[in-house]
Amino acid sequence: MKPCCRILSSCKGSSFIGYSFGKCNHLINDNLSNPHCKLDDIHRVSNYANRVIGVIGSNRSVFCGSDSNWRHSRILLGFRLNKETRCYCVNANAASDVRNHSTSIEAQVNEKIFDKFYIHGGLNVKPLVIDRKESGKDVAKVEKVRTDVNDGSGVNVKHPDNYLNGESVSESPHEKELSEVEKEAWTLLRGAVVNYCGFPVGTVAANDPADMQPLNYDQVFIRDFVPSALAFLLNGEGGIVKNFLLHTLQLQSWEKSVDCYNPGKGLMPASFKVRTVPLDGSNGEFKDVLDPDFGESAIGRVAPVDSGLWWIILLRAYGRITGDYTLQERVDVQTGICLILHLCLSDGFDMFPTLLVTDGSCMIDRRMGIHGHPLEIQALFYSALRSSHEMLTINDSTKSLVSAINNRLSALSFHMREYYWLDRKKINEIYRYKTEEYSTDAINKFNIYPDQIPSWLMDWIPEIGGYLVGNLQPAHMDFRFFTHGNIWTIISSLGSHEQNESILNLIEDKWDDLMGKMPLKICYPALEHEEWRIITGSDPKNTPWSYHNGGSWPTLLWQFTLACIKMGRPELAQKAVDLAEKRLSADHWPEYYDTRHGRFIGKQARLCQTWTIAGYLTSKMLLQNPDMASELFWNEDYELLENCVCALRPNGRRKCSPSATRSQVGL
Repeated sequence: MKPCCRILSSCKGSSFIGYSFGKCNHLINDNLSNPHCKLDDIHRVSNYANRVIGVIGSNRSVFCGSDSNWRHSRILLGFRLNKETRCYCVNANAASDVRNHSTSIEAQVNEKIFDKFYIHGGLNVKPLVIDRKESGKDVAKVEKVRTDVNDGSGVNVKHPDNYLNGESVSESPHEKELSEVEKEAWTLLRGAVVNYCGFPVGTVAANDPADMQPLNYDQVFIRDFVPSALAFLLNGEGGIVKNFLLHTLQLQSWEKSVDCYNPGKGLMPASFKVRTVPLDGSNGEFKDVLDPDFGESAIGRVAPVDSGLWWIILLRAYGRITGDYTLQERVDVQTGICLILHLCLSDGFDMFPTLLVTDGSCMIDRRMGIHGHPLEIQALFYSALRSSHEMLTINDSTKSLVSAINNRLSALSFHMREYYWLDRKKINEIYRYKTEEYSTDAINKFNIYPDQIPSWLMDWIPEIGGYLVGNLQPAHMDFRFFTHGNIWTIISSLGSHEQNESILNLIEDKWDDLMGKMPLKICYPALEHEEWRIITGSDPKNTPWSYHNGGSWPTLLWQFTLACIKMGRPELAQKAVDLAEKRLSADHWPEYYDTRHGRFIGKQARLCQTWTIAGYLTSKMLLQNPDMASELFWNEDYELLENCVCALRPNGRRKCSPSATRSQVGL
């Protein structure tokens, strides 16, 4: 069926969502030939109904300022049309029935009709997306800032030019406590908000007014929005985050293709852009269009592997901070989680529990020699699995998936702690490795050659401290220190408590190398000379100590702060924040810094970089209210670890063996 391009329903006695129209003054057209509103017509669009009911029913404040206006408000409906989402406005006089319907797991009394709709469509339901078509004075009504509503959400900065989810931005008692730098940061963050049909759905990657060639920095990236989302959540503003989660979920179901090849159904886009374009043949009318990028337009055509993982992590954070768990219980959201997990947990040729990816599949999105099993992806993968373990509703259709999650969690934890860990003792062990071992009891399981140990590492590793290596494959160990992956190892409890403490000890001991004049180094050391030429392909953006090749990224502050608070070391985070605070505002919030100690603004760094701003604000709020940090990190789950076929002993895990595996599965 070709989707409807227009639905007009100013109908006498009509109830559009309930599909009983009575006498109809207008028509459903463009693909419905019958000019009269009939029950059969409604069944033809039943596959779309369940999505819009969830969006409208669960958060009707998106559509109007108060319940009293709900009955007379506009219902905004959009339809999936190949590669774009279009928006149209529908006037409805009987919209009040909408609030009785939801796609949450627990069905309401009056949801019989929509249960049928969902079953009829199954998992192939094509989503409806909230959007608008406005013209003339209606546009002013949609875009007019509401300054007469205050729901007491505790907004810290007064900024009357923007609003979030129909809420006014008002001064709170905490505003007097904010520094000038924080006030500036909040103003810039709100200025980066992107509206879709009059409602906030994210923040652009950078909002530098002097940048005449933004490339894709004017898009909303799933990865980049996470610190912005946390800043809003910690400030009591959950509406924009909920909108973001729902709209990106809609994009997941779209058809995706790169050179005639279709990637998996669960793939999330790397980013999306909101475009406003005129309607064909219209007189001053326009439409908002969501234009996603699944990697087919990205530089190097990199796959957005981490987008789905970040989406799941943010979904958990939204529920824990706001207390609104109904969002994660919705059928469409549960389905979205399952699709991402099926993509990640699908069987392949790999022999390891780690996730196999190509180069450029995460924050380091250019060629940097991280293809294979990079630490950052494994830490995010582990976090997403633990989040899903908390959020998935267990029933007959998800039992096998939950079992697969449990098995992968225990196997991944053992693998990372056992084989990725590196400290002075482990280096000495590798230094004395024998190679070409053929045995199930081999010590050098991955056939790592001792000569691979770089000379810089022998002198750099401290007596007390260690870290997880950047990558591990047969005959290859990447000894570089990757900050993002090691920080998320702490946050997610992928590492043991002792290992997590050792990582912070190493960062403190090597403060000048990893923090320098601007925290934090994305990796250490940089690739230089012939190594840079071979591994990066002579990338002019990733020159030594620049960008992803040893550049300093202040957006990592919030993650470092979270890790420090978890481990009871907030003073380390405060030291890093104080260091960054001296320069960020004066330097106009750069994307990254260059040189060995981060003394200079990056040569191609965008200014007014949103996740730099949001990372700073989130760090400040976490330090001011450390109790909130517990909602964002994970503690050790010993019950999950005990499920591993390797088992746990008081002195740690014993190595896997065929006999242990057989006894575990009852062979």
